[in-house]
Amino acid sequence: MSTKPVSKKFGKSTREVPAAADKAKKWYNADDESDPKQVRKAIRAWAPRASLQPGTVLILLAGRFRGKRVVLLKNLEQGVLLVTGPFKINGVPLRRINSRYVIATSVKVDISGLDQKKVDEIAQPKYFTAEKAKEKAGADAFFKQGEKPQRDLWQFYSAETTLANAIRLQKKQISSSRAADQKAIDKALIASIKKVEMLPSYLASSFSLRQGDKPHEMAW
Repeated sequence: MSTKPVSKKFGKSTREVPAAADKAKKWYNADDESDPKQVRKAIRAWAPRASLQPGTVLILLAGRFRGKRVVLLKNLEQGVLLVTGPFKINGVPLRRINSRYVIATSVKVDISGLDQKKVDEIAQPKYFTAEKAKEKAGADAFFKQGEKPQRDLWQFYSAETTLANAIRLQKKQISSSRAADQKAIDKALIASIKKVEMLPSYLASSFSLRQGDKPHEMAW
């Protein structure tokens, strides 16, 4: 089908007749059809700030350990950083932090003594995912529950409270493999930190602002 306008003669005059595709529609949809929104922002891969180099001492601005000073171990994907306290110095374990909630300082720690393979292993996403709950009991165990003798209300609540406490304590327990990884990272990192005077106490102290402090004038 032609999409070009056609010249037709009407009496003594001629005019151009638009193609069928360009003619006005005889009917319209009852519902408004919104045009897709045009996104003008280009999707670019995340690039870490120049100050976020492995070994840099960072100040955490949010989360459970806000105000703590940590050592940057590796830049992960999507703006996530792998950091540690070390745990033996300030109680911050191996964890992932969003790069938006840190302040990079000018202090750096030599991390050349770390086992890079171990750091890469810890940097994997599956390392920080919670373990799946154990499989539920089968149908036989479900029907056996009805055969148990009835207990009074006090015994029921006591058993439920004991079970809840046991589950809570079980969740807090840290696997032996993660504890071993933490010790391996801390051992090499603390050896480098102790070589610099006052650096252990600097990492152990928490950052805070007082009245009259001007963060924009501070030299980090």
